[in-house]
Amino acid sequence: MSDLSIAIVGAGMGGLAAAATLRRAGIDVNVYEQARRFERVGAGIQMMPNSMKVLREIGIEDDLKASSFRPYSHLNRAWDTGEVLRELPMPEELFGAPYLCMHRADLVAALAGRIPADCVHFGKKLKGLEGKADNVALDFEDGSRIVADAVVGADGVHSLIREIIVGPDQPIHKGRIAYRAVYSTDRLKGRDIGPSRTKWWGIDRHIVIYYVTHSRSEIYFVTSVPEPADWVTPESWSAKGDIEEVRAAYEGFHEDVRAVLDACPDCHKWAILEREPLPAWSDGRVVLLGDACHPMTPYMAQGAAQAIEDAAILARCLKSDGDVETAFARYEAHRKPRTSRIQAISSANTWMQGGEQDTSWLYGYDAWNAPLDEPGSIGTAD
Repeated sequence: MSDLSIAIVGAGMGGLAAAATLRRAGIDVNVYEQARRFERVGAGIQMMPNSMKVLREIGIEDDLKASSFRPYSHLNRAWDTGEVLRELPMPEELFGAPYLCMHRADLVAALAGRIPADCVHFGKKLKGLEGKADNVALDFEDGSRIVADAVVGADGVHSLIREIIVGPDQPIHKGRIAYRAVYSTDRLKGRDIGPSRTKWWGIDRHIVIYYVTHSRSEIYFVTSVPEPADWVTPESWSAKGDIEEVRAAYEGFHEDVRAVLDACPDCHKWAILEREPLPAWSDGRVVLLGDACHPMTPYMAQGAAQAIEDAAILARCLKSDGDVETAFARYEAHRKPRTSRIQAISSANTWMQGGEQDTSWLYGYDAWNAPLDEPGSIGTAD
């Protein structure tokens, strides 16, 4: 299928990973992004071993290791006393790949570096699609039109392509808000938050804190707090939050949490949106990927990871199948059970709080070697 051309809508982590994996499979790819450029927006991200296995084959693992913070463990502590609820040390040999924490922009830059610059087209806001038997035409708001053999919709939780495939719907807002910030650790005046990524579990709220650089020069936190469900921003990354409100929301938390919040200069605010699993991910020569088809709460650090897994499985299916629609159906059949399961667990926000949950089905999954004709691993019932 080396003569196949695919248009990817969206240059987020899922879209860029798809571009890299599809090019690796010998497929001609172009990416269309509505933003004018890549920007370094203040947010961290955890790359667990399951997604790192995909990034390894893309060729960016060593770069990420050199720039990212490598936590000793996945640590869960009580909000007030600091009691350890569960700790999972994560050496590379445990699941066959490292566990890294990084700035999202560093991951985007690493992925973009594996794709020729002339394959990424900025300022391309999608207006509509026209599917035919052997191609798809994409119309953009700047008046341009392009034609490709197939389209991958990696356009996020507010996906226009999802609306075209399954009809208009609204994300589910359960009244949870995330505040987040990245800032220089100089502001902590020498205070060290420890060698792990830590989730502090409160009664009705939590906060996750970790470094995002190898040198520990920047620190990141993300929260989940209850707020009225009438606050939603269509642009997840740009809305400003009030750091004083965040500090008030975490009054009484452990001194390490208080120190991180007290040192923070400002923050962003993000409505945590969910959707139920979709009845279908594709229509003809158009298919969905990542948040466009399975948006998740951030409580398992698997939103971007599952999009990256999607990218590897999609590339494998397109490389091995002689028909686009057959490949899309095979991709969906393998991925949907796994992503639906992770959506449900993440929504419940119980992952790694305590107990002896099996984590191997999640972190040990290898998208490059998983049998394509079997559903992706889903673990056992809670």
